Amino acid sequence: MVKAIESFGIPAVHVCTIIPISQTVGANRILPSVAIPYPTGNPTLTKEEELKLRKQMMIKALEALETKISEQTVF
Repeated sequence: MVKAIESFGIPAVHVCTIIPISQTVGANRILPSVAIPYPTGNPTLTKEEELKLRKQMMIKALEALETKISEQTVF
């Protein structure tokens, strides 16, 4: 889906747990996530720690969107 969005000129970040798959499908901006069942969270953390983790991931994704790239990039 990331490639389809980008084909319209809209930059996108692929948040994923398995980076080689994202690279194979051609995602340009790749953000590694936590785990397959919890890509943007970690149930072993406290509520406050998990919110902090999610905020950090979203800030990183926004920074990835702002970054000009010329090839696939893992952030």
